[in-house]
Parts: sequence; C-alpha cells; structure tokens
Amino acid sequence: MINLRSIFNQYQKTMPMENTIKIKNEYNSLDSLQEFLKSNSSFEASKEYDIWEHRIDANGQMEQCIVLKKSNKHAVKAYFATNDTVKINHIIPNKIMQAYFGKSVKARRNILEVITGVITQAVLAGSQKKAFNELEKVVKKAAV
Repeated sequence: MINLRSIFNQYQKTMPMENTIKIKNEYNSLDSLQEFLKSNSSFEASKEYDIWEHRIDANGQMEQCIVLKKSNKHAVKAYFATNDTVKINHIIPNKIMQAYFGKSVKARRNILEVITGVITQAVLAGSQKKAFNELEKVVKKAAV
C-alpha cells in the first residue's frame, strides 16, 4: 500500500521551486533580460503571457514573463517582482502536460485530485528540482 504521508512529506521538502534574484541595471526589462538569456545559454528563451499565474497589470492586461525552457516538462518563468528583482518559478511549459502534471489552481478540489496531485508531484520532484537548479544558474548570470 502507498504511504501517502511519506509521499506528501517528500513533496513538501522539495517544493516550492522558486527564487528571487536581484538583477543588474542593464537587464531591468523583460526584453533586455530575454536577449541576455538567449545569448548566454543553450536553452530556449521566449517572452510569453503568464498563463500559469494569470497575473494582471495596472491596465487589466495579462502580464508577460520570460520562459527559459529546457524541455517540454522543465522550464522556469521569470518576471519582475520589483524594478530590479526577478522572481523565478519552475513551470511545465507544455500546456497539455501542464494540465496533467501542473499545480491545480482550482479553488476546490476533490480528494482524488489532491491525492493524485501529490503523488504526481512527488514522482516528478527530483527531476524538476535538478532542472530548476540548472535554469536558475543561467538566470543568476545576470545577477548583481
């Protein structure tokens, strides 16, 4: 039988995969940071709307972020939390895989969704953490 408590404890130790990094002044816009990431890494860097958190700007438009993609299962998104700090989070860039393996943002989930979500995250946590660390190092190259 599956021990859900140990799986959940393992999941909590490895999550969340996020960090806040202070960026040099020359990279204080999404465009300049994207160009830096494109030229200083072998990963794919693109500017996209933030469909993962649905952040909205002052004009009511969906905010953009930079997606630094390693594969269809592993990427980080970076967005400016303040003028000179970037927040990075692990995401699943493929929208279909995000639907199956991503974090649920539903207000209410049934017990089966909670259990399968925890099991899925526990199984994927090791590879996601490794990919997050690799991608975080690339973003840290633009740090102060």
